[in-house]
Amino acid sequence: MAARPRIKDVAEYAGVSPKTVSNVINNFEHVSERTRTAVQEAIEALGYRVNLAGRQLRQGRTGMITLAVPELDVAYFSELAKHVMSAADRQGRTVLLHQTGGVRERELSVLHGFDAQFTDGIILSPLSLTPRDLATRDARLPLVLLGERQAPGALDHVGIDNVAAAREATEHLLARGRRTIAVLGGAVRGRQGTDRLRTQGYQAALRAAKVPFAPDLVLPVEHYHWRDGARAATAVLERRPRPDALLCLNDHLALGALRALHEAGLRAPDDMDVVGFDDIEASSFSVPSLTTVAPDKEAIADIAVSLLIDRVDRADGSERTDGSGGADEAIDRIVGHRLAVRESTGGSADDRPATD
Repeated sequence: MAARPRIKDVAEYAGVSPKTVSNVINNFEHVSERTRTAVQEAIEALGYRVNLAGRQLRQGRTGMITLAVPELDVAYFSELAKHVMSAADRQGRTVLLHQTGGVRERELSVLHGFDAQFTDGIILSPLSLTPRDLATRDARLPLVLLGERQAPGALDHVGIDNVAAAREATEHLLARGRRTIAVLGGAVRGRQGTDRLRTQGYQAALRAAKVPFAPDLVLPVEHYHWRDGARAATAVLERRPRPDALLCLNDHLALGALRALHEAGLRAPDDMDVVGFDDIEASSFSVPSLTTVAPDKEAIADIAVSLLIDRVDRADGSERTDGSGGADEAIDRIVGHRLAVRESTGGSADDRPATD
């Protein structure tokens, strides 16, 4: 096998110095058109290719970023990962994917483990890390948080307004005349996670409508999987009086709940309204199709990747490209959402996300 052409070979072929070849490759301005043309012809003739890996390592870069999420078998995270990979690819980056299980030790490993040496920055959706955990990270490693803020004002963050989104979903149910609304996956105490924030939005809608809040209608779950939704819904169906609506804090719970209703001989929305969260692709193809809060996952991915790469570039002394503040100012981006009203609350099956 012939040896791979080097810059030295290109320089000899073009009759210039290796430094001049490097200047042409890096598109420096102070190179005459005649010299530039000669070097480009030599590159084409020899089949020279820039060693991007070597260049990145010399610059202290790997060209890779890390995305760490709790569970890839929860469709929201797999769909989000697809968008992150697309956004990173458009900016010439490769994504290393980590599944943490929401376990603190694994989330810490993303920040401090061996693999952290081979990434330019991390996009992390944490479930178990505390603000103190995040404060101990190597500040030289850029980090963008997804989901709920763990350290207000300290790190770049991208998410939706979970309180507002849950309030809108609850207001939709109230407008349909529902008054006994159970929350699957909710929480009224504990850390300020997504479950508590969404429960707060539910409570705010009840207060505004002067509907009494019943804490026993908020049902925590161990996991946010199909079977957890089915189990919680089965327990709800045994209550008397039976609730007339379910606000499920992710679509997996909601789709599991729809199955439990079916097995009990009930149907949404005739017997009970069901609303989910996340607008995963399966939610528009269930029977009935699922009304759900639809976060703009593509925007979350695009903004998170842009913020991270901006941090990576600024580590080399570059200025922000988005005009959003000084070197140490954390950026908090709230991304839009909408309520996709489908058959499970009397809407149409046609409110489906655009397909690729």
